[in-house]
Amino acid sequence: MNQAITFESRPMANINDGELDAIRAHHVADEEDILAALAGGAGIDLDLRQRAQARAVDLIERIRSAGKPGLMEMFLAEYGLSTNEGIALMCLAEALLRVPDPGTIDTLIEDKITPYDWSEHSGKSGSAVVNASTIALMMTGRVLDDDNSASVSGLLNRTVKRLGEPVVRLAVKRAMREMGNQFVLGQTIEEALKRAEEETRRGFRYSFDMLGEAALTQADADAYFEAYANAIRAIGKSTSEGAMHDRPGISVKLSALHPRFEYAKQSRLLKELAPRLNTLARLARDANLGLNVDAEESQRLEPFLHVVKAALSDEELAGWDGFGVVVQAYQKRAAPVIDWLYKLASSLDRRIMVRLVKGAYWDSEIKQAQVDGVSDYPVFTRRSATDMSYICCAAKLLGMTDRIYPQFATHNAQTAATILELAGERADYEFQRLHGMGETLFNQLIADGANCRIYAPVGPHKDLLAYLVRRLLENGANSSFVHKVVDPAYSPIALAEDPFMRLSNIQTSRPASLCDPADIYAPERQASRGWDLNNSNVIEALDLARERFATQHWQVEPLLACPVDSTLGREITNPANPGDVVGYAIEANHTDCERAIAEAKDWNHAGAQQRAFSLRLAADLFETNTGELMALLAREAGKCAPDAVAEIREAVDFLRYYANRGEDLAHGEARGIITCISPWNFPLAIFTGQIAAALVAGNGVLAKPAETTPLIAAAAVKLLHAAGVPREVLQFLPGDGHTVGQHSPHHRLLQECALPALQRRRRRSTVAWPHTCLRQHRSSPKPEASTPVSWIPQHFRNRRFETR
Repeated sequence: MNQAITFESRPMANINDGELDAIRAHHVADEEDILAALAGGAGIDLDLRQRAQARAVDLIERIRSAGKPGLMEMFLAEYGLSTNEGIALMCLAEALLRVPDPGTIDTLIEDKITPYDWSEHSGKSGSAVVNASTIALMMTGRVLDDDNSASVSGLLNRTVKRLGEPVVRLAVKRAMREMGNQFVLGQTIEEALKRAEEETRRGFRYSFDMLGEAALTQADADAYFEAYANAIRAIGKSTSEGAMHDRPGISVKLSALHPRFEYAKQSRLLKELAPRLNTLARLARDANLGLNVDAEESQRLEPFLHVVKAALSDEELAGWDGFGVVVQAYQKRAAPVIDWLYKLASSLDRRIMVRLVKGAYWDSEIKQAQVDGVSDYPVFTRRSATDMSYICCAAKLLGMTDRIYPQFATHNAQTAATILELAGERADYEFQRLHGMGETLFNQLIADGANCRIYAPVGPHKDLLAYLVRRLLENGANSSFVHKVVDPAYSPIALAEDPFMRLSNIQTSRPASLCDPADIYAPERQASRGWDLNNSNVIEALDLARERFATQHWQVEPLLACPVDSTLGREITNPANPGDVVGYAIEANHTDCERAIAEAKDWNHAGAQQRAFSLRLAADLFETNTGELMALLAREAGKCAPDAVAEIREAVDFLRYYANRGEDLAHGEARGIITCISPWNFPLAIFTGQIAAALVAGNGVLAKPAETTPLIAAAAVKLLHAAGVPREVLQFLPGDGHTVGQHSPHHRLLQECALPALQRRRRRSTVAWPHTCLRQHRSSPKPEASTPVSWIPQHFRNRRFETR
């Protein structure tokens, strides 16, 4: 679907219709159903799981008896995300990514460091680096703490604080950087190759990852492409011996190679991104290296698969077994993606690599699903479910080694032990760990003869923090194996617990604290329905819903409680395509305005419950008529599909929000008749929000839309009438500002409401005045210039807009 206003065909598809059906069916499918199917198809019996648990216990005991835990294990044992101090460090590291100026950095450091007792951690870690960091944090906290001002040391601290903020700032950033040095192999590929020599001699392989986040511009993408290409050349020159799977490799991110790596741009991606990936793959082939394409957020999976297929289909790559794809086990679609990759490799007569990871974006995936209002989550919601999915996917991969070379990325001894039991004596697979993490586990694995590879980030320190934050989020929770492995409070048998058994002991697959995305405001209200514009099945349904409105010509006129006098109006055209006449709107004249005011009635007699019921019904009707509303928003207002969906959802949220607030209005009188004048840039959301606020308080409304968008407003008013709002209570007056906007507020019945609003407009009020009318109706003191923020819907907070 073209998301940029017009109704053109969907992007050119690289994958035949139906080829991704199984993957799409699992996107937001029921979690318990997927887990049951995984368990049933994996053939992992109780005897194998018990052997795996015993093996995992042995690994954990050997890790602890070795007495040399890695830095990450020691750091997380001291500062895991289950501690206030760990959370503070997490917030500090994440926020330093985007702090704009030294003053803000100073305030941030003071806010995150001062409140906590760092002395509790002093000298308790077995790592000198962790202990040194603790001392630095403890001293910084004391310097920044004003509570000890009565002492001589307090005076000294205040002096240091005043004169030495740049020093403190530098020290904290340096501490973060030194911590990061443990997790980046080198700032350049040459430095990384040099540092990798020691572990290579021990038998470890390497896969290098060039640090950096998604490209925002074409210049960014060009720079990342050159960095990848130069790295491949440098790695290829560093060694010329050994089979391809025994040699170092490289990992690339598609989002780094194109600034618009997203579903809506699939046509561009096939023309621009796939050739770039092809070029890198050919370079890797010539150097006899492996190249893995990293997995990213779930909303990018379909374009990811399109680009992978286009690149892998290059005949020049035939006979090269080094093309690799990363699959995330926490995605519900992981198993069908593996099946799809196997079929693709078979159809092209290729052998590929598949790196199986658990996934590093869980928090953002959960929050994005809630923000988008989708029906369910695209990822498993319990760590044990992800562990179970990983093991089932591992069993699947080990059964596909005629076409796939499995690469198992894990730091969990129980997961590793299960894979060892599944594989038996075979050796056509490898384990992978992150540089700086999981050293003790992998020392045991390589001693037992397993193939092991280290995934090593390479790049300047300025690009480190985002990577470090993801690693901490992934492994810092108190449920993480990395967090627990060096903590003697956890017994080896508890750490090696079978995830199948763990899940069977839980009544529901989802944590009780995690609701459906639609229930994030429950029990107060239902969230608006979302449309996942990264899912082809959803896009097809949305296309079907709005298809019949692609050429419709709307005719609207004032919707009054009396006959309409005016016969004049204007033609409404598509702002992106002036040849597309969307409709015709008859505009109210002075007579219509006078008659509307004379016939206008408030809605106070209906009662709060009835008014709330009508607003909720209107919200349901808005969602039922999404196809027409989206077509209008695209053709009349020039909205792209994501903006149109967001606007409909905001309007629905307004209706439900005010319906709930309105039920509290059992007493008090309405203010009377409210004129609501809305802007063109949010022709449905703000228009609906103003009207809903006034109506729910029992007021009557004269609604004037922007001159350029009367068709959308008319559709909204008709739906409100259909939901039970009487015509004399809500009247629709399209027209220009001189006729309608200037005429209505000067009528004697409207002076009391309009004058304060106009005064607030001159003061650039941050809240539209119908909200103030709602506040007044609650029999509260006369409202101030703006409404308290607690009365503003969540999605309106921090948004600045003026009274119209």
